Amino acid sequence: MHEGAGYVGEKFNNFLPHALLIKPLIEYLVSHADALWWFMLLFTLIEGLVGLFLLLGFFTRLMSLGVFGLALGILLGSGWLGTTCVDEWQIGVLGLAAGFTLMLTGGGRFTIDNHLLTTHRKIASQNWFPWLASGELPFEGTRLQLVALIGGVAITGLTLLTNQYFHGGVWGKLHNLSVRPHVTIGDAVINNQTLSFTVFRDEGADVYGSFLIGITLKDGAGNIVLQQDMKDLSGLPASQIKNDYVAKVEPGKNSLILPLGARARLTFPMEQNHVLSSKKPYLLELTDISGTIWSQQINP
Repeated sequence: MHEGAGYVGEKFNNFLPHALLIKPLIEYLVSHADALWWFMLLFTLIEGLVGLFLLLGFFTRLMSLGVFGLALGILLGSGWLGTTCVDEWQIGVLGLAAGFTLMLTGGGRFTIDNHLLTTHRKIASQNWFPWLASGELPFEGTRLQLVALIGGVAITGLTLLTNQYFHGGVWGKLHNLSVRPHVTIGDAVINNQTLSFTVFRDEGADVYGSFLIGITLKDGAGNIVLQQDMKDLSGLPASQIKNDYVAKVEPGKNSLILPLGARARLTFPMEQNHVLSSKKPYLLELTDISGTIWSQQINP
């Protein structure tokens, strides 16, 4: 899967389950592959140009806005990810602080901006130059200090807020949603002798999937009505899987693989001679290769 043409899009899909504020945007993009392709292309170009121009010290303050925007996107989208540490969150908050610092300072001595300041006075004297490149901003000392103070307090507040939201690191119990897989079952129904339900992999590491090795449906008396073992799931036809996003639920060698952020509707025909009960709910159970079982009651 990591060598596929859609790998970058799938990684972006990994951000979806617990993204902050930008979740609707991510869901739209991973639901529309064409729009996602253009977004990824534009994002890659911006990221490359911002990095190159920063290395050269060219239009430093304008590029610092790019750093700030890219870091904010990473923070809000993937700040909850990280199997062993809060690495994505750290990248995001560091980028915010670095971008804001560059906005205030501009480029240093060994930059193209400084070369323009010292040797091309006609360009450097333009009103827009210090705002987009480098040089002294038209602020009085106290106003610049006030801007720095307000910005520093805002970034500190955002750092604490996002850490608490993603990891509970400010107060309460720490949590890491990237440690173990979790699957949410939704819209489970039995209709016309067919079981259908939605699976959404919303937690766990982004580098591997949840591996379903069993799907069991029991009636109100505990009798098994439908049983799918690892052999059945590894050979599940594509017609019984309807994927919603770029990251796809699909059969593997010995299981049904659910990548992080993937959502799909699964359908299973039931035996025609089974009489549906109208009194007691059915119990749907999904078994992961780790032994974890996720369950959902279904009213017939």
